[in-house]
Amino acid sequence: MKSNKEPMQERVLKPFSGWLMLLVGVVVVAGGIAMCVLGGQSDDSFAVVYVIAGAAVAVVGLFLLGGLKIIHPNEALVLTLFGKYYGSVKSDGFFWVNPFCAAYNPAAAAVGSRKLSLKAMTLNNEMQKVNDEEGNPIEIGVVVIWRVVDTARAVFDVENFVQYISTQCDAAIRQVARQYPYDVSENGDEKSLRGSSVEIAEILKQEIQSRVLVAGIEIVEARIAHLAYAPEIAAAMLQRQQASAIIAARQKIVDGAVSMVEMALHKLSENNVVELDEERKAAMVSNLLVVLCGNKDAQPIVNSGSLY
Repeated sequence: MKSNKEPMQERVLKPFSGWLMLLVGVVVVAGGIAMCVLGGQSDDSFAVVYVIAGAAVAVVGLFLLGGLKIIHPNEALVLTLFGKYYGSVKSDGFFWVNPFCAAYNPAAAAVGSRKLSLKAMTLNNEMQKVNDEEGNPIEIGVVVIWRVVDTARAVFDVENFVQYISTQCDAAIRQVARQYPYDVSENGDEKSLRGSSVEIAEILKQEIQSRVLVAGIEIVEARIAHLAYAPEIAAAMLQRQQASAIIAARQKIVDGAVSMVEMALHKLSENNVVELDEERKAAMVSNLLVVLCGNKDAQPIVNSGSLY
């Protein structure tokens, strides 16, 4: 006997052609009706028996017709027979299955059909507020593209596979978000939710896949659709980002100014344009740095007298 802890094994059925069984069912129903008509017109003592037999045959024919099923492309039908798993029909077409079998899908209320869709579906979970690696509250939303690959596991191993993947996506988002900061660190050698979107998406996909494997679901793609600081710290973080940008810009300006001053002194000395002592060099360096690093245009002062 199969243990309840073992995952359900999918059994793919190869049902009979529906057209052949349709013909058989119609013939049987027609034969039963004909027996009823002949029995009713006969004066024989067995006329009642003919009528009853004809009615029974017609009922059997109608019962056979109840096993006809239409399966569209990328759909599957999970069948149970007296409470036990009978098999899954995953081929598209017109088929006949055992009329005693019943289609089973616990998520029928969510998907609207007893049949299982094998198409790629999109899950857009609501935006969540979580804490990143540094403890900053952030808002994050994820879009997940998924599909059912094992119908038996999806139907029997979880209560509702649609709700199950939604819950597991929420848990996976929280798990991944806690492992990485929102933005890249000062060292720049660490993955971040904002700066390493491709790597984080792959990590998120693997995390969700490991959680929904029991439900026979394959994760095709998972990506972050919304990422932002929580409103209570968004303004402070914006100021922090602005300050970091200003510092980086100032650092680049200073580096360029120092390089230009060095080049100017080297050219003056190399071309013997003017000889400056250390005090005059210091004054020149100070003036050039003020001009190059200032926020506003410098106002020149022309010295028409002696340099000294």
